[in-house]
Amino acid sequence: MSSACPGESGKLAAGCIGAIAISDQTVSFHVNDEPERLDRWLTVHLPDLSRSRVQKLIDWEYVTLNGHCCTDKKRMVQPGDAIAVTLPETKPLEILPEAIPLEVLYEDEHLIIVNKAAGMVVHPAPGNMQGTLVNALLAYCGDTLSGIGGVQRPGIVHRLDKDTTGAIVVAKTDLAHRDLQAQMKAKTARREYLGVVYGAPTANRGTIDAPLGRHPQDRKRQALVPLTKGGRTAVTHWQVQARLGNYTLVQFRLETGRTHQIRVHCLHWGHPIVGDPVYGSGKSPGVKLPGQALHAARLTLRHPATGETICAIAPLPQSFQTLLSVLKSRTP
Repeated sequence: MSSACPGESGKLAAGCIGAIAISDQTVSFHVNDEPERLDRWLTVHLPDLSRSRVQKLIDWEYVTLNGHCCTDKKRMVQPGDAIAVTLPETKPLEILPEAIPLEVLYEDEHLIIVNKAAGMVVHPAPGNMQGTLVNALLAYCGDTLSGIGGVQRPGIVHRLDKDTTGAIVVAKTDLAHRDLQAQMKAKTARREYLGVVYGAPTANRGTIDAPLGRHPQDRKRQALVPLTKGGRTAVTHWQVQARLGNYTLVQFRLETGRTHQIRVHCLHWGHPIVGDPVYGSGKSPGVKLPGQALHAARLTLRHPATGETICAIAPLPQSFQTLLSVLKSRTP
């Protein structure tokens, strides 16, 4: 656990949230945990920041360790250490609402679940500020989205890759946002995917447990990276749904939700996703696909307000259905 640093008066600074004392834009901690890398420790204790964002703050000299600037993200923090992080003000980007059609699977005043289309990025980023799910949600929901994700990611609880289709939940209230994020972290929210892979697995079910991290040579890709070198635990459960000659329809269930997890695990498994332009050949048999044949088919979660179980099923996109029809017609 961590404990907040007291202010000059000996009291926690105004705006104290849990064990974190926030004064202006500086967040301070006292470490009571086991030794851990600085970037990993801060990622755990600043859950609203991604690990890459934490590492940039370290590189840019916004982090001090025991009163001294620390730019070594691999530095091991020890019990008793004092850490301070300065969060520089960022200029909000103007995200414009766009009247993009959305297929809504479930909606109430707390959350909305949509069936994301292929080719749609979830949230804006420099160089890609239009046509995203957030742009569409701002037009559809107005100002009812949770503000926790900030200007660029209002209401966003989890992500899907640009060309991965299917069910994604978005929070409308801060309470729902925190609860849904907690469900994802605790692995009580169940995310099930359907994908078509190359080849014929010898078994009918199994688990891929291989840590993932940034590719050492290509920062746009993910790769298998040992935990000792900064990789993060990644677990994917799989089960064969249909054998289609030299192709297989597989159901995947995520235990963790790392970037490109299923796609990288399938490459490591020896059965890359059909149509994947990054971790496969990008080719598909007789069907033009917008990207990888991977679909978030089912999302099961506990409603953050009522406690009831919600199960959202996203219909397969037409291109995926056509691919299955072509493969079935070719299967003896």
